[in-house]
Amino acid sequence: MGLRLVFSDAKTWKYLVDTLSRLIDEAAFIAKPQGLTLRALDPSRIAMVDLEIPAEAFEEYECTEEEVRIGVNFDELKKIMKRGRAKDKFELEVGEDKKLNVRFKGHAIRTFVLPLLDLGTQQLPTPKIPITAHVKVLSDAVTDALKDAAIVSDYVRFEANEERFVIKASSDRGNVEVDFTQELGSLIELDVKEPAIASYSLDYLTDMSKTSAISDIVTIEYASNKPLIMTYDLPGGGRLTFYLAPRME
Repeated sequence: MGLRLVFSDAKTWKYLVDTLSRLIDEAAFIAKPQGLTLRALDPSRIAMVDLEIPAEAFEEYECTEEEVRIGVNFDELKKIMKRGRAKDKFELEVGEDKKLNVRFKGHAIRTFVLPLLDLGTQQLPTPKIPITAHVKVLSDAVTDALKDAAIVSDYVRFEANEERFVIKASSDRGNVEVDFTQELGSLIELDVKEPAIASYSLDYLTDMSKTSAISDIVTIEYASNKPLIMTYDLPGGGRLTFYLAPRME
């Protein structure tokens, strides 16, 4: 048997797959003895997702091969994950038949089988992006700010300086400004080498922010008119990072 993973609760994976399915159609998880990774571009090549989950984050992790590729259609995987209940144990297994077994263990053992997709072996390099602003914020506060911004616009403007981090939106329908402060608890860390101002698609950010359901804090890194890096820490030591191209005004 090539691979067997056991996660203590299905809820985390349910939200994780839901978020990934909003941005990518098909992609391959890469399992190695040290852990599970996934890196993929969205179809329009505006955004990239980069997932890392170490072996220690799983209740059980068995990978007997140097590398196991798990190519999946995320719409199909999402339909299966919706059937998981919050307290179910969740298993992924790839056997000699080269098919993916998705198993929920709760009041009963429910097994779904998906064919693995052959998606090639091309590896995407880690983007090299200049950063002048490093901001750590409560993820729920960012999600709320994006919902506020959606009332008036389809894109948002991030502004950071040594004293504050602000999310703004404006159009002929009006203006929205959300100011994150350490006094009120939403701003956890602010490190700005030089002021950074950039605009990004609200649709993409909204999809990315769904990760807040399983991650309390998000790290935002960017520079003026440069791609955005958003990183969510996952339970057990994993992380999900998004890269998003700026909207040029």
